Amino acid sequence: MSRTDITFDSSGVHCSAWHFPGEGDAVASPSGRPVVVMGHGFGGTKDSGLEPFAERISADGVDVLAFDYRGFGASEGTPRQTVSVAAQIGDFEAAIAAAQRLPGVDPNRIVLWGSSMSGGHVFRVAADRTDVAGVIAMTPLTSGVAVSRAAVEHRDVAQALKWTVVGVKSRIDVARGRRPTLMPLVAHPGEPGALALDGAYESYTAMAGPTWRNEVDSAVGLQIASIRTADAAKRLRCPLLVQIADFDRYVPAESVVKTAILGRGEVHHYPCDHFDVWPGHDWFDKAADDQVAFLRRALLNTSSSPDRLKLPQR
Repeated sequence: MSRTDITFDSSGVHCSAWHFPGEGDAVASPSGRPVVVMGHGFGGTKDSGLEPFAERISADGVDVLAFDYRGFGASEGTPRQTVSVAAQIGDFEAAIAAAQRLPGVDPNRIVLWGSSMSGGHVFRVAADRTDVAGVIAMTPLTSGVAVSRAAVEHRDVAQALKWTVVGVKSRIDVARGRRPTLMPLVAHPGEPGALALDGAYESYTAMAGPTWRNEVDSAVGLQIASIRTADAAKRLRCPLLVQIADFDRYVPAESVVKTAILGRGEVHHYPCDHFDVWPGHDWFDKAADDQVAFLRRALLNTSSSPDRLKLPQR
């Protein structure tokens, strides 16, 4: 069954989403099918690599709702291309509410899917909720401090300081209702850009869809630095899959391992870099297959009761 376009409201902003209905009833309950709510990393759009994951998952009987954050892709909202962790978490929560209203869906079996920055979001969104039946965090950004340190190690310090100053000014401008100062999201090594290591430009643009723009608010670094997920990971009460790229130059693997332990997660390691688990790369099939296998185990071992709090045996 093909995907359908839907919209949902998030704090008065219309956000765009795709619904992929689950095929068959392998994991259906009397209350309906489970549903995965899927958000991209910072600056990403649903037409930039999410669909192949969604198709794999929906083919196994689980509905998927993939969405664009406000200000990005096909969603409304201004300023455009500005990353706000708080706003994106709010959009994730609104997307969950929209997913729970989908026809044939069990509202108490929600699974959250995130990668990179959204991989950090899903820890915070899922913590303390009893309607979340599982969390998939692929190469998740779980510690802004660790990511900021890695960025300094791999980038020219003078350039990093320059863009920090520009980012502070942009943040002030946005707070005053002015336009943000944008920078390229991905760039070739030596060029200005949020992600400018060797191969980043080619990897990201290869999966970029028609709504994606190679621009992001220069204050994004300040947002990344503020991310903390340890406390949320400790409070998780659902099955957790953490997928770690062992040679990740953007999200240090050791910082992700620490968060996975706090969340008592099932951990899968891949001998690759950050983008190599995405469609078109060597480790996509393995990463997607592992997600489907995790969903089968997690969803067949959870009831549709809204007061579900016990973790299944692993």
